[in-house]
Amino acid sequence: MEIFWFIPTNGDFRQLNNEVGARPATADYTRQIAQAVDQLGYTGVLIPTGKTCEEGFIVASTLVPVTEKLKYLVAVRPGLMSPSFAARMSATLDRYSNGRLLINVVAGGDPVEMAGEGVFLDHDQRYDLTDEFLTIWRDLFTKEDVQYQGDYLQIESGQLPYPTVQKPYPPLYFGGSSPAALEVAADHVDVYLTWGEPPAAVKEKLARVRAKAAEHGRKVEFGIRLHVIVRETEEEAWAAANKLIERIDDETIEKAQAVFKRMDSEGQRLMTSLHEGDRNRLEVSPNLWAGVGLVRTGAGTALVGDPETVAARIKEYQDLGIDKFILSGYPHLEEAYTVAELLFPLLGYNQEKDELGRTFLSPFGGLTLAGAK
Repeated sequence: MEIFWFIPTNGDFRQLNNEVGARPATADYTRQIAQAVDQLGYTGVLIPTGKTCEEGFIVASTLVPVTEKLKYLVAVRPGLMSPSFAARMSATLDRYSNGRLLINVVAGGDPVEMAGEGVFLDHDQRYDLTDEFLTIWRDLFTKEDVQYQGDYLQIESGQLPYPTVQKPYPPLYFGGSSPAALEVAADHVDVYLTWGEPPAAVKEKLARVRAKAAEHGRKVEFGIRLHVIVRETEEEAWAAANKLIERIDDETIEKAQAVFKRMDSEGQRLMTSLHEGDRNRLEVSPNLWAGVGLVRTGAGTALVGDPETVAARIKEYQDLGIDKFILSGYPHLEEAYTVAELLFPLLGYNQEKDELGRTFLSPFGGLTLAGAK
């Protein structure tokens, strides 16, 4: 089991839709989070992508030298960068980080944002392009000479002169819920990511990915992206969840929902369908709360509860085959400590005792769920 955290490169908050206590994503602040997460023993961090975020490869390159074991899940963007350029950046960062790079393949899900980036392709075309991009990207790491002619991309005598630490290349992570996305996942990726849907829906999705990967003679691993609001008691956790959204008014929700509806992302549609902007239907599964998704694109659900309950819910997802958990919470610095202090002991975190017999969180320790195989 691996647990990741999140670097909020578009800013951090104490409450959604409230500028009081908001923190810009400065180099100093992102470094604070990365160093704290590294010391607490998280496997790595997800660095987000999009026009409102700082550029991920550059952020990761500034954080690698000030951390020791933390891995960085960084986006490559088919359509926004060439596969050869993305491969060179990936190879360099993998070497310079001594094998601490993970690749997040993001095809995009908002036609308006994509148009602002100069990409004018419909949903399925973007995934066709992504398929060609990954074919070239993988070939560059595994072949001495790459020739490819596709509908969107072509390359002649492509070469990647510098080797990577991780072989054959940094692992590929990818999320997408549409049929076109699942085909890309089955054919190319190492880790398939889902957003935090109810366990029954996640079980069905993972079964489809497994079946499609088997058709290609492949197996994939699985991860999930969730927020977490864990407190010593259930009452405190739900109070914290409600406080997080107490400054969100109906007008703000309506505007956010209008943006979500223009998007052609199947994953975003599924996130929105959990609540449809209705404050009265936010607990979409036991302890799975969709309040964040009222105004936030992408990951919109959080596990809410006391440590024992949240640990049990994590175990439910692990039993489905998920072994990589990408978590986050507002604000990200403090919540990284809260999650580690309250959840890690229940998740079989590798704890140690000092010379006085006191138990403490083991820096850079491994994470295994108690009783898990």
